[in-house]
Amino acid sequence: MADTIDDYLDNHYIHRSNWLRAAVLGANDGILSTASIAIGVAAASDLREPIILATLAGLVAGALSMAAGEYVSVSSQTDVEKADIEREKQELEEMPELELQRLAEIYEKRGLKKETALTVAKELTEVDALAAHVRDELGINEISQAKPIQAAFASGLSFTFGGILPLLITFLLPVHRMEYYLYAFAIVFLILLGGLAAKAGGSSITKAIIRITFWGTIAMGLTALVGYLFGVNLA
Repeated sequence: MADTIDDYLDNHYIHRSNWLRAAVLGANDGILSTASIAIGVAAASDLREPIILATLAGLVAGALSMAAGEYVSVSSQTDVEKADIEREKQELEEMPELELQRLAEIYEKRGLKKETALTVAKELTEVDALAAHVRDELGINEISQAKPIQAAFASGLSFTFGGILPLLITFLLPVHRMEYYLYAFAIVFLILLGGLAAKAGGSSITKAIIRITFWGTIAMGLTALVGYLFGVNLA
């Protein structure tokens, strides 16, 4: 049984949601993007060099793009949160009674009696009115609050890690039928990733593996099809 709040939170997984989402998305994209690029080129070439070059370029560009995109996206979310907090601060200064009533109504909708809800709202307002409104009216807390640098770092690093795996395959395995080797190993990597992510997040491992394998197969299959259909010989 948990002795403290920290021990209690350690038994749950929601506090991992921000970095876990970014890390899983980055690693998944790293495996899938670089493997797909490699498969597309391997389907049109009998030489190792073009496959390696395309895979490496995809890895570098993808990692930088992933990190930058995640930073911009989460920064935009942070800007919205800050603007809402400033607006809430202003409303608390201009109409404190109305804001108190809003807070009480929120607690009442959650199941408290009207009198109890008002009492709770008053007591929380006396302690820290802004914190109470940010948490309960805006729904912003330490767990859900956007962290751009953390998200960007997790995405870029995990993309790089994921992308290195298919890159190693292009170096180590025979060029003949390289696209099949890439597909097979990419699926294995995706299954391992899906299982680890599900375990870390406390969700269904089977569902995660099925989902990631299904969409990974579609993405790599379509990329290989493009290489075959265009019939470009890079040898």
